[in-house]
Amino acid sequence: MQKRLPDYLKRPIIDTEKTRNVRKILKENCLNTVCENARCPNKNECYTCNTATFLIMGNVCTRNCRYCNITCKKPEPLDVKEPLHIAKAVKDLGLKYAVITSVTRDDLPDGGAEHFANCIYEIRKQSLDIKIEILTPDFKGDINSLNTIIKANPNVFNHNIETVKDLFKAARPQGNYDCSLKVLKYIKDNSDITVKSGLMVGLGETFEQIEKTLDDLKLAGVDILTIGQYIQPSKQHLEVAKYYTLEEFEILKELAGKVGFNYYQIGPLVRSSYRAAELV
Repeated sequence: MQKRLPDYLKRPIIDTEKTRNVRKILKENCLNTVCENARCPNKNECYTCNTATFLIMGNVCTRNCRYCNITCKKPEPLDVKEPLHIAKAVKDLGLKYAVITSVTRDDLPDGGAEHFANCIYEIRKQSLDIKIEILTPDFKGDINSLNTIIKANPNVFNHNIETVKDLFKAARPQGNYDCSLKVLKYIKDNSDITVKSGLMVGLGETFEQIEKTLDDLKLAGVDILTIGQYIQPSKQHLEVAKYYTLEEFEILKELAGKVGFNYYQIGPLVRSSYRAAELV
């Protein structure tokens, strides 16, 4: 039996001139957002603030993570003009802080690292003052791909661990917990880029397992942490094992501080890029 969604996880639909303008700009530039494709609960709040998280390299994924709403199937070839469209949308929206994520593209030799880099370069052509955060796949841990990202020098590099080690294979069957940690550590050890990661709770993990994961992330050099509640996108996805209470999210904040994180966003509706600029 499906668990009932608590009231504190529900968000109203907002339709204003601002939200319509954001949708219009995205449509005019032929862009996807993770806000729409992953059914983010904070979409309307972000649109109201005139911002969105860009989803590059298409809207289908080569991996079938069992918590994610993005479709898994053979992707289309890369749109080489997409970095130009991203830069134009950033300008049209008047963004001072741009967040770019992507589907996983295991079909590409570099996993799409150069495409990420090109998006960064195009944005920087119009202004060096715009801060850029990227949320990337693991690139299968490929060092050349990671060096491509380091050379492009985003302000923040984000790669989500997503869940605790004991649940990793169930949630991310084509991923690898240790590989994700190595990716984070490589960026930290070889650049001055701020490193960020996050996880979902509610998949059946224990507080002890969460603490071990936070310890692992801290050892990998992660600077910024996010934790939010997993919400099942459909009946075909992993079921929610537990909805954390507001009091338990306060305990998670205490745990993050205990492990040594000074910068974090932790709460029921927190997602990877939620209020991202506030933490930088």
